[in-house]
Amino acid sequence: MLDNSPRFERLPDAPGVGYKPQHFTDLMSDPDPVTWVEIHAENYMGSGGRPLAQLRSLAERFAVSVHGVGLSIGGEGPLDQDHLARLKDLTGWLRPASFSEHLAWSTHGAEFLNDLLPLPYTNQTLDTVCAHIDEVQTALGMRMLLENPSSYLAFEESTWDETGFLAEIVRRTGCGLLLDVNNVFISATNLGYSPQGYIDAYPLDAVGEIHVGGHDEDTDDHGAPLLIDSHGKPVADPVWSLLSYTLAKTGPRPVLVEWDNDVPEWPELQADARRAADVLQPVK
Repeated sequence: MLDNSPRFERLPDAPGVGYKPQHFTDLMSDPDPVTWVEIHAENYMGSGGRPLAQLRSLAERFAVSVHGVGLSIGGEGPLDQDHLARLKDLTGWLRPASFSEHLAWSTHGAEFLNDLLPLPYTNQTLDTVCAHIDEVQTALGMRMLLENPSSYLAFEESTWDETGFLAEIVRRTGCGLLLDVNNVFISATNLGYSPQGYIDAYPLDAVGEIHVGGHDEDTDDHGAPLLIDSHGKPVADPVWSLLSYTLAKTGPRPVLVEWDNDVPEWPELQADARRAADVLQPVK
Protein backbone atom coordinates (compact mmCIF):
# COMPACT_ATOMS: atom_id res chain seq x y z
CA MET A 1 0.00 0.00 0.00
CA LEU A 2 1.29 3.48 -0.87
CA ASP A 3 2.29 5.50 2.18
CA ASN A 4 0.89 9.02 1.76
CA SER A 5 1.88 10.22 5.23
CA PRO A 6 4.51 12.98 5.37
CA ARG A 7 8.12 11.89 5.71
CA PHE A 8 8.35 14.60 8.37
CA GLU A 9 5.23 15.21 10.44
CA ARG A 10 5.57 18.99 10.18
CA LEU A 11 8.03 21.70 9.31
CA PRO A 12 10.40 22.40 12.21
CA ASP A 13 10.20 25.75 14.00
CA ALA A 14 13.56 26.69 12.52
CA PRO A 15 15.06 28.38 9.44
CA GLY A 16 14.53 27.01 5.96
CA VAL A 17 15.63 28.19 2.52
CA GLY A 18 14.11 28.17 -0.90
CA TYR A 19 15.96 25.37 -2.67
CA LYS A 20 18.00 26.13 -5.77
CA PRO A 21 19.89 23.37 -7.63
CA GLN A 22 23.20 25.25 -7.48
CA HIS A 23 23.10 24.86 -3.70
CA PHE A 24 22.51 21.09 -3.70
CA THR A 25 26.08 20.08 -2.82
CA ASP A 26 26.37 22.75 -0.12
CA LEU A 27 23.06 21.75 1.46
CA MET A 28 23.97 18.09 1.52
CA SER A 29 27.45 18.70 2.95
CA ASP A 30 27.03 21.74 5.26
CA PRO A 31 23.40 22.84 5.73
CA ASP A 32 23.85 24.60 9.08
CA PRO A 33 21.47 26.04 10.31
CA VAL A 34 18.90 24.88 7.73
CA THR A 35 16.60 21.99 8.69
CA TRP A 36 14.03 22.29 5.89
CA VAL A 37 13.76 23.47 2.30
CA GLU A 38 10.99 24.79 0.10
CA ILE A 39 10.51 24.03 -3.60
CA HIS A 40 8.25 25.56 -6.23
CA ALA A 41 5.87 22.78 -7.25
CA GLU A 42 5.87 23.69 -10.93
CA ASN A 43 9.62 23.03 -11.21
CA TYR A 44 9.15 19.37 -10.24
CA MET A 45 6.10 18.20 -12.20
CA GLY A 46 8.17 16.35 -14.79
CA SER A 47 8.79 12.62 -14.95
CA GLY A 48 12.49 12.19 -14.26
CA GLY A 49 15.98 13.55 -14.63
CA ARG A 50 18.45 15.19 -12.28
CA PRO A 51 15.98 17.65 -10.65
CA LEU A 52 13.77 14.85 -9.32
CA ALA A 53 16.77 12.71 -8.33
CA GLN A 54 18.18 15.59 -6.31
CA LEU A 55 14.79 16.30 -4.75
CA ARG A 56 14.46 12.67 -3.66
CA SER A 57 17.85 12.91 -1.94
CA LEU A 58 16.92 16.17 -0.23
CA ALA A 59 13.63 14.70 0.98
CA GLU A 60 15.48 11.93 2.82
CA ARG A 61 17.40 14.50 4.86
CA PHE A 62 15.24 17.63 5.08
CA ALA A 63 11.60 18.36 5.70
CA VAL A 64 10.17 19.74 2.45
CA SER A 65 7.58 22.45 1.89
CA VAL A 66 5.94 22.54 -1.55
CA HIS A 67 4.99 26.05 -2.64
CA GLY A 68 2.69 26.38 -5.63
CA VAL A 69 2.65 29.40 -7.93
CA GLY A 70 0.32 28.28 -10.71
CA LEU A 71 -3.01 27.04 -9.33
CA SER A 72 -4.70 30.45 -9.61
CA ILE A 73 -6.65 29.97 -6.39
CA GLY A 74 -8.37 33.33 -6.91
CA GLY A 75 -9.20 32.83 -10.58
CA GLU A 76 -12.83 33.20 -11.66
CA GLY A 77 -12.83 29.99 -13.69
CA PRO A 78 -12.43 26.40 -12.50
CA LEU A 79 -9.06 25.07 -11.41
CA ASP A 80 -6.91 23.49 -14.13
CA GLN A 81 -7.54 19.77 -13.56
CA ASP A 82 -4.36 18.67 -15.35
CA HIS A 83 -2.29 21.00 -13.16
CA LEU A 84 -4.04 19.73 -10.03
CA ALA A 85 -3.46 16.10 -11.07
CA ARG A 86 0.25 16.70 -11.59
CA LEU A 87 0.44 18.47 -8.24
CA LYS A 88 -1.29 15.50 -6.61
CA ASP A 89 1.26 13.15 -8.18
CA LEU A 90 4.14 15.25 -6.87
CA THR A 91 2.85 15.49 -3.32
CA GLY A 92 1.89 11.79 -3.45
CA TRP A 93 5.43 10.50 -3.90
CA LEU A 94 7.26 13.36 -2.16
CA ARG A 95 5.02 13.32 0.95
CA PRO A 96 5.93 16.91 1.91
CA ALA A 97 5.47 18.35 5.37
CA SER A 98 3.54 21.31 3.93
CA PHE A 99 1.86 22.62 0.79
CA SER A 100 1.03 26.29 0.17
CA GLU A 101 -0.35 28.57 -2.54
CA HIS A 102 -1.04 32.28 -3.03
CA LEU A 103 -4.12 34.42 -2.50
CA ALA A 104 -3.94 35.55 -6.12
CA TRP A 105 -5.01 34.72 -9.68
CA SER A 106 -2.90 34.01 -12.75
CA THR A 107 -5.29 32.61 -15.39
CA HIS A 108 -7.88 34.09 -17.74
CA GLY A 109 -9.73 31.54 -19.82
CA ALA A 110 -7.10 29.36 -21.44
CA GLU A 111 -4.36 31.95 -20.91
CA PHE A 112 -1.77 31.66 -18.12
CA LEU A 113 -0.26 34.95 -16.95
CA ASN A 114 3.22 34.71 -15.47
CA ASP A 115 2.33 36.81 -12.44
CA LEU A 116 0.45 36.62 -9.14
CA LEU A 117 -2.32 39.19 -9.52
CA PRO A 118 -4.36 40.75 -6.69
CA LEU A 119 -8.03 40.22 -5.89
CA PRO A 120 -10.86 42.45 -4.71
CA TYR A 121 -11.99 41.28 -1.29
CA THR A 122 -15.71 40.74 -1.88
CA ASN A 123 -18.21 38.04 -0.91
CA GLN A 124 -18.13 36.70 -4.46
CA THR A 125 -14.34 36.41 -4.41
CA LEU A 126 -14.53 34.80 -0.97
CA ASP A 127 -16.89 32.10 -2.25
CA THR A 128 -14.62 31.37 -5.21
CA VAL A 129 -11.42 31.17 -3.16
CA CYS A 130 -13.02 28.93 -0.53
CA ALA A 131 -14.42 26.57 -3.15
CA HIS A 132 -11.00 26.27 -4.80
CA ILE A 133 -9.25 25.64 -1.50
CA ASP A 134 -11.79 22.93 -0.63
CA GLU A 135 -11.11 21.31 -4.00
CA VAL A 136 -7.33 21.41 -3.54
CA GLN A 137 -7.41 20.04 0.00
CA THR A 138 -9.73 17.20 -1.06
CA ALA A 139 -7.58 16.33 -4.08
CA LEU A 140 -4.29 16.35 -2.17
CA GLY A 141 -5.63 14.84 1.04
CA MET A 142 -3.82 17.43 3.12
CA ARG A 143 -4.35 20.85 4.65
CA MET A 144 -2.93 23.67 2.56
CA LEU A 145 -1.58 27.06 3.61
CA LEU A 146 -2.62 30.29 1.89
CA GLU A 147 -0.13 33.16 1.49
CA ASN A 148 -1.01 36.85 1.85
CA PRO A 149 -0.09 38.89 -1.25
CA SER A 150 2.15 41.90 -1.76
CA SER A 151 -0.11 44.79 -2.80
CA TYR A 152 0.47 47.85 -4.93
CA LEU A 153 -3.11 49.14 -5.05
CA ALA A 154 -6.44 48.73 -3.27
CA PHE A 155 -9.75 47.84 -4.94
CA GLU A 156 -12.66 50.25 -4.46
CA GLU A 157 -15.14 47.35 -4.55
CA SER A 158 -13.50 45.49 -1.63
CA THR A 159 -15.90 45.02 1.29
CA TRP A 160 -13.48 43.09 3.51
CA ASP A 161 -10.10 44.09 4.85
CA GLU A 162 -7.36 41.59 4.07
CA THR A 163 -6.92 40.15 7.55
CA GLY A 164 -10.67 39.66 7.98
CA PHE A 165 -10.88 38.07 4.53
CA LEU A 166 -8.12 35.60 5.42
CA ALA A 167 -9.68 34.81 8.79
CA GLU A 168 -13.00 34.00 7.10
CA ILE A 169 -11.26 31.72 4.59
CA VAL A 170 -9.65 29.83 7.48
CA ARG A 171 -13.01 29.54 9.26
CA ARG A 172 -14.80 28.20 6.18
CA THR A 173 -12.17 25.83 4.80
CA GLY A 174 -9.98 24.82 7.73
CA CYS A 175 -6.86 25.78 5.74
CA GLY A 176 -3.81 27.27 7.39
CA LEU A 177 -1.92 30.44 6.51
CA LEU A 178 1.52 31.25 5.22
CA LEU A 179 2.40 34.67 6.61
CA ASP A 180 4.83 36.48 4.32
CA VAL A 181 6.26 39.22 6.52
CA ASN A 182 8.04 40.87 3.60
CA ASN A 183 4.71 41.08 1.76
CA VAL A 184 3.15 42.71 4.82
CA PHE A 185 5.90 45.33 4.92
CA ILE A 186 5.61 45.98 1.17
CA SER A 187 1.82 46.31 1.25
CA ALA A 188 1.84 48.51 4.35
CA THR A 189 4.42 50.86 2.80
CA ASN A 190 2.66 51.03 -0.56
CA LEU A 191 -0.85 51.48 0.83
CA GLY A 192 0.03 53.61 3.86
CA TYR A 193 -0.90 51.55 6.89
CA SER A 194 0.95 50.14 9.90
CA PRO A 195 2.62 46.75 9.34
CA GLN A 196 2.48 46.11 13.09
CA GLY A 197 -1.24 46.89 13.06
CA TYR A 198 -1.71 44.37 10.25
CA ILE A 199 0.10 41.70 12.29
CA ASP A 200 -2.03 42.56 15.34
CA ALA A 201 -5.20 41.92 13.30
CA TYR A 202 -3.92 38.82 11.49
CA PRO A 203 -5.32 35.34 12.43
CA LEU A 204 -1.98 34.27 13.87
CA ASP A 205 -3.25 30.98 15.32
CA ALA A 206 -3.58 29.66 11.75
CA VAL A 207 0.03 30.42 10.73
CA GLY A 208 1.94 27.30 9.72
CA GLU A 209 4.87 28.98 7.99
CA ILE A 210 6.47 32.44 7.77
CA HIS A 211 8.41 33.91 4.84
CA VAL A 212 10.96 36.71 4.66
CA GLY A 213 12.66 37.95 1.51
CA GLY A 214 14.17 40.90 -0.25
CA HIS A 215 12.46 43.74 -2.09
CA ASP A 216 13.36 46.61 -4.42
CA GLU A 217 12.76 50.26 -3.55
CA ASP A 218 11.30 52.75 -6.01
CA THR A 219 8.97 55.76 -6.01
CA ASP A 220 5.56 56.19 -7.63
CA ASP A 221 4.49 59.02 -9.94
CA HIS A 222 3.86 61.26 -6.91
CA GLY A 223 7.26 60.63 -5.34
CA ALA A 224 5.93 58.34 -2.61
CA PRO A 225 7.85 55.16 -1.67
CA LEU A 226 6.98 52.13 -3.79
CA LEU A 227 8.31 48.71 -2.81
CA ILE A 228 8.46 45.79 -5.26
CA ASP A 229 8.47 42.15 -4.14
CA SER A 230 11.55 40.97 -6.04
CA HIS A 231 13.10 38.17 -3.94
CA GLY A 232 16.41 39.30 -5.37
CA LYS A 233 18.15 41.01 -2.45
CA PRO A 234 19.02 40.37 1.20
CA VAL A 235 16.19 40.74 3.69
CA ALA A 236 15.91 44.43 4.71
CA ASP A 237 16.41 45.43 8.35
CA PRO A 238 12.78 46.64 8.81
CA VAL A 239 11.56 43.22 7.66
CA TRP A 240 13.80 41.48 10.21
CA SER A 241 12.33 43.80 12.86
CA LEU A 242 8.79 42.97 11.74
CA LEU A 243 9.66 39.27 11.91
CA SER A 244 10.78 39.72 15.52
CA TYR A 245 7.54 41.56 16.29
CA THR A 246 5.54 38.74 14.70
CA LEU A 247 7.37 35.89 16.42
CA ALA A 248 6.91 37.57 19.79
CA LYS A 249 3.17 37.09 19.20
CA THR A 250 3.13 33.68 17.51
CA GLY A 251 5.95 31.90 19.30
CA PRO A 252 8.37 29.80 17.21
CA ARG A 253 7.34 29.05 13.64
CA PRO A 254 9.11 27.70 10.53
CA VAL A 255 10.79 30.73 8.90
CA LEU A 256 11.80 30.60 5.24
CA VAL A 257 14.36 32.86 3.58
CA GLU A 258 13.21 33.38 -0.04
CA TRP A 259 15.70 34.33 -2.75
CA ASP A 260 14.51 33.62 -6.30
CA ASN A 261 16.28 36.20 -8.48
CA ASP A 262 19.99 37.04 -8.65
CA VAL A 263 20.50 34.06 -6.34
CA PRO A 264 23.77 34.38 -4.39
CA GLU A 265 26.37 31.77 -3.57
CA TRP A 266 25.50 29.50 -0.65
CA PRO A 267 27.45 31.40 2.06
CA GLU A 268 25.34 34.54 1.58
CA LEU A 269 22.05 32.64 1.70
CA GLN A 270 23.33 30.67 4.67
CA ALA A 271 24.12 33.94 6.47
CA ASP A 272 20.49 35.05 6.10
CA ALA A 273 19.36 31.66 7.43
CA ARG A 274 21.63 32.14 10.45
CA ARG A 275 20.13 35.56 11.04
CA ALA A 276 16.68 33.96 10.97
CA ALA A 277 17.92 31.48 13.58
CA ASP A 278 19.09 34.38 15.74
CA VAL A 279 15.65 36.02 15.50
CA LEU A 280 13.97 32.73 16.41
CA GLN A 281 16.22 31.99 19.38
CA PRO A 282 14.68 34.38 21.95
CA VAL A 283 11.17 33.00 21.40
CA LYS A 284 12.06 29.32 21.75
